[in-house]
Amino acid sequence: MLTQIINGQILTPQGWLKDGSVLISDGKILEVTNSDLAVIGAKVVDAKGMYIIPGFVAMNVHGGGGHDFRECTEEAFRSAIAAHMKHGATTLFPTLSSSPKESICNAASICEKLMAEKDGPVLGLHVEGPYLNAKMAGNLYDVKNPDKEEYVSILESTNCIKRWDASPELPGAHDFARYLRSKGILAAITHTEAEFGDIKEAYAAGFTHAAQFYNAMPGFHKRREYKYEGTVESVYLMDGMTVEVIADGKHLPSTILRLVYKLKGVERTCLVTDALSYAASDVKPTEGSRIIIEDGVCKLADHSSLAGSIATMDVLVRTMVQKANIPLADAVRMASETPARLMGVSDRTGTLQRGKDADIIIMDRSLTVRAVWSMGHLVPDANTLF
Repeated sequence: MLTQIINGQILTPQGWLKDGSVLISDGKILEVTNSDLAVIGAKVVDAKGMYIIPGFVAMNVHGGGGHDFRECTEEAFRSAIAAHMKHGATTLFPTLSSSPKESICNAASICEKLMAEKDGPVLGLHVEGPYLNAKMAGNLYDVKNPDKEEYVSILESTNCIKRWDASPELPGAHDFARYLRSKGILAAITHTEAEFGDIKEAYAAGFTHAAQFYNAMPGFHKRREYKYEGTVESVYLMDGMTVEVIADGKHLPSTILRLVYKLKGVERTCLVTDALSYAASDVKPTEGSRIIIEDGVCKLADHSSLAGSIATMDVLVRTMVQKANIPLADAVRMASETPARLMGVSDRTGTLQRGKDADIIIMDRSLTVRAVWSMGHLVPDANTLF
């Protein structure tokens, strides 16, 4: 069926297009045109002057809808994915936090099944850990140094892993990054104490992305009488290194979000939720849990650290625009175009262009999601326009 979305401001790679339309057919964008004249035989959708933007690409999301991807069940995967799709995440790379080999393989098996489904939103798996610095891992998971026999075995058994995060200062981390790069997998630094020399060497080895920038990594600091650059400053100095920020308005202040935008720019900055199972859900941590929800964010119960967000992708865009004063077009690009390119799927999604997947969102002037299409299909319970 041919669908025509009219009467909205359309975000194209060239900028905003007014009084145009988006034509959808067979799950693809047939055309983005500057004419909103009705096309014969098309179902017309009136955007009522709202914003028509590309669907969001969730590249760091641990769960939602009351489920965590670490549960490694098909039900958990489907429930969490559906919860985030209602808020505009039309492409997802489920994130598996620090887990043993058996769990990684189980998650990969589920992910492969979802990826094989026609018009599915899952385009790969994101693994975080278990190769993490124990001092920076929050004591939530079992962590260890990179195990070559283990990671080679895993990656020889599946092609669904598209990103893997580790602490670059660990013994064997550089060999790990080189192996990931040989497989076309994005290698990211995370939970790290690395300083400039470490980051420079890590970047050369293949670590090209910084996960949850500013969080679980040091900034400028002192040891006795001398001062040292932290991971943060080191990443800034590596011009080619990309970053992601948890722009939920809780993990980082708006001034820091603006600083990242100013120094790294749209093309090297992604917005991520780092959402836990409580996102888009009424489920709360159980009594005695090591995690609590307070002030709209997940914290360790002892208040020693933040533990993840309850945000969805639309929240990130609102935060960047309404609190950090970032132009809407740039905020959207950091939630769609840039992560799509970094995750290797920009040929399919991330921008509204002819031939790409019909992953489309309509947002109103308050930046609330009013309609979502994933591969040309309206997402259930995400549409208030009709």
